[in-house]
Amino acid sequence: MAEDQSVGGSSELISAPTQLSLPLPYAPSIRIHLHLTVQRTNTVLFLTTSETDAAPTSCPLGSFVYAIPNRNPSSPPLTTPLYSQTRTLDLATRMASTIARKTGKPAYVGNSMSFAGAGRGGDADEEIAGFKRIVDVVMAEIEKSDAAKMVNGT
Repeated sequence: MAEDQSVGGSSELISAPTQLSLPLPYAPSIRIHLHLTVQRTNTVLFLTTSETDAAPTSCPLGSFVYAIPNRNPSSPPLTTPLYSQTRTLDLATRMASTIARKTGKPAYVGNSMSFAGAGRGGDADEEIAGFKRIVDVVMAEIEKSDAAKMVNGT
């Protein structure tokens, strides 16, 4: 499950990545795929979508954002795009910021999700519902990972 890997001269516990697929709340034919790696010092999350009815296609790279919690708790986390694509940047930035704030650790988020095939064409309500669902699932997985680390004494 977890293994010690030496990264840059320091030993860091790395948990096995978690891969999940869940339906978009208002469009069950669209699946959100997430790949989550919870490390002792950061969280890495990749997000994409696929339509169950459509033929398999390659998806664009999307955006990749880094967020770090702000030392002042009343201020939002600091974010910077490492790779940006206009249509995916906002959601990637919000997701990275939310995860960094909730975990208190830096977060890397890659996002190539598209809600365009959703029932209402990916309007704000669909995007917000998808965002909330992802945050709920990711935080539950992080809590499970943290609980497993405490049980194992690491």
